[in-house]
Amino acid sequence: MTSDATAQISRPALLADLPLGQRLITGFDVWHVALPVVSRRDHGIGAVADQIEIVILRLESSCGAVGWGEAAPWSVFTGSPEASFAALDRYIRPHIEGQSLDTVGTLCARAQASIAHATEAKAALESALLDLVGQISGLRVADLLGGVVRDRIPLSVSLANPDFAQDLALTERLLDDGITIVKLKAGFAEHSFDLQRLEALRTRFPQLDIRVDFNQGLPPADAPARVADVAAFVPTFVEQPVRADLFELMARIRAQSNVPILADESVFSPADMTRAMAGGICDGVSIKVMKTGSLRHGQTIAAMAEAAGLSGYGGDMFETGLGHTAGVHMIAASPNITLGCEFYQARYYLTQDLLTDPFAIDNGDVILPQGPGLGVTVNQELIAHYAKAHSAKTPTP
Repeated sequence: MTSDATAQISRPALLADLPLGQRLITGFDVWHVALPVVSRRDHGIGAVADQIEIVILRLESSCGAVGWGEAAPWSVFTGSPEASFAALDRYIRPHIEGQSLDTVGTLCARAQASIAHATEAKAALESALLDLVGQISGLRVADLLGGVVRDRIPLSVSLANPDFAQDLALTERLLDDGITIVKLKAGFAEHSFDLQRLEALRTRFPQLDIRVDFNQGLPPADAPARVADVAAFVPTFVEQPVRADLFELMARIRAQSNVPILADESVFSPADMTRAMAGGICDGVSIKVMKTGSLRHGQTIAAMAEAAGLSGYGGDMFETGLGHTAGVHMIAASPNITLGCEFYQARYYLTQDLLTDPFAIDNGDVILPQGPGLGVTVNQELIAHYAKAHSAKTPTP
């Protein structure tokens, strides 16, 4: 990202009008939250059942404005909630409390340097900082990220219930809600189960845009043939068929496939994107705020993909409406993320979201909020109700 773009984030209009004493970060609250879900979900690298665990960050400025961020880890993918909580509470907090909002870019850089990995925690911090700056300046986060190129994003909902009958019922509900994109999670059971489900979806719901995601679940020796079997059902793309580090196999599968191959776990960072492009492993990339550790890094990856003629898709982890909304702002300001998003958890997987108002979906599209900052209101009482841990004080070294 250019220095001009960084300046746009660091010094938006009206922020400099506040006296220095009102531009300081004076509050830093962190919660580890466990939220119940409606069903089990299986993926190629693991399962989720009963609940998801996330970490919520609340920043407050000396002028009374508040900004929110969410870290949504998964232990087999990006990390653990305990690690995200510790990253924010112990390692990142000392670099943020008492600092001025004039230096958001510098604060994010200090957080990046303060602890290795912990991308979800760093994403939560950046989201909360941008939300806070937006609340003060009256600008949306998408405006701070360069400006809005779209305010509606097609929604994709993943089907991952081992009880396929329940997923069929969910699909009926999705169609009633105007949603026509689904992504079938595959590779967690017998190959025949994947083909049976694809056949059923194609036969019963011919109007669907179907994508397939293996989440690294295919055995290397069988992967090319199994992807070819799946390709016979003409999915829009096949995502991450094999283990993230098997770049040569990904490239071979891509060369043999007549449907696009998407990279997910193989691409966390701009450096990974450089490797992916050089290796020719994919036709597109799933861009997730929790993987990249930054909305701006996500934009960088999208721009790199665009330069290479590759497509972009807005992926997610197991997030609430708060984490989804950060992703919505990133996609709204990123021209090349054109394959839609999968921000469905808040409306279709959690038994209760953390936003005061329902996460905005209209006729199959996710809607960009119009208010300042992230443009959503968080229910702090629900956070307290579901919290496993909370810290508002600087811990003793």
